[in-house]
Amino acid sequence: MSVTSHPLPATRRSRAVTKVAATAAAATLALGLAAAPAAAEGATGEYVGNAETGHKVHTTDGKTVGTTLFNLKLDDGTVLRTYCIDFETNIRGGAAYEEDAWENYPGKGDFSSPAKVHWVLQHSYPKVDVAALAEASGAAGLDRKDALSGTQAAIWHFSNGIKLGGNNDAETKKLYDYLVDNAVEEPQSQEPDTSLSITPASAEGKAGETIGEFLLETSADSVPVKLSGPEGAKLVDLGSGEEIGGDVANGTKFGVAIPEDAAAGEAGVSASISTQLHMGRLFKGVDKDKPTQTLIAAESQEISTDAGAKVSWTEGTAPSPSPTPSDTPSETPGETPSPSPSETPDTKPTPSESPEAPAEDDDDEGGLPVTGAALGGLVAAAVAALGAGAAVMYLSRKRRSSSSIS
Repeated sequence: MSVTSHPLPATRRSRAVTKVAATAAAATLALGLAAAPAAAEGATGEYVGNAETGHKVHTTDGKTVGTTLFNLKLDDGTVLRTYCIDFETNIRGGAAYEEDAWENYPGKGDFSSPAKVHWVLQHSYPKVDVAALAEASGAAGLDRKDALSGTQAAIWHFSNGIKLGGNNDAETKKLYDYLVDNAVEEPQSQEPDTSLSITPASAEGKAGETIGEFLLETSADSVPVKLSGPEGAKLVDLGSGEEIGGDVANGTKFGVAIPEDAAAGEAGVSASISTQLHMGRLFKGVDKDKPTQTLIAAESQEISTDAGAKVSWTEGTAPSPSPTPSDTPSETPGETPSPSPSETPDTKPTPSESPEAPAEDDDDEGGLPVTGAALGGLVAAAVAALGAGAAVMYLSRKRRSSSSIS
């Protein structure tokens, strides 16, 4: 475990970024030093109920208060057990919390010795099991309720200056006395400088393109990055142009290459690293307008720091139709083939207008078919001949009629 000594640090440490990107702002730090960039946002969570309940304890100034281990659910799903370090403020149901440095304690009461609070946590319940704690403190009949109550009361002694009277549970009072009398200045655990971000949070483009210019930044040398998207999508290092496989180094700029034939859609990029959140870290309420108890981690937990980004795209430009092969000119677009004499007969069967009109010449040498204007002339001649014959017949009949009358 890495440690750092108290007094309070002059600058706020850089803490884990639990969401996509760290934010920075100027802040005047403790001990009146010059302004410097504020620390990145720490782990965050929500009070979701009580883990265990101890006895009520009675102070020498006549106050009575219950003792409890609180459940703080962090954003990655980890449930952290915590004690209260603000005796004078009640906890608020569903209150949101964020991790912060001890010098930013927002509660009532002045810490006489924060480092002794850390010693209490390291040498009491739940870090030390009840049997071992009973032997160390001389409280032979100690149970879990006694252990919780005595530990919480000792924390309040160093955070808010309370003292337990004689009218408390005997085993609770024995443990309280043991912890208060033996506590020493024990350095707090230094949280690792763990940060992770992918910026920007999103980018858009078309299928067939490499979308985005994302920047990965982390306190680690490299982190594994995952891509969820359609088949063929891949992460591409914008510096080298090569596909990224496995871990991505700090400071890498990358994009997401989408296949040309991909339908419109989305893909996600995600990265995660783990870190140890140590016992003794302070959590304060986020909403300044709605006060809630300040909490302190009663145990260490492995927590994850995550970052991610999203890409979306529309369909790419449709490809042009393939040209017709040159060895089939008759199918080349734009050309209209001319009819060939052999493909289009010169004649079509035409019904005869007179049953007696010959269809073709019967001479020995053989002739061409009678069509067109020639056929029209024959028909006209036939009509004329019929008309002349009719006239002759008419005149012959008329003469016969005249002869008969006379």
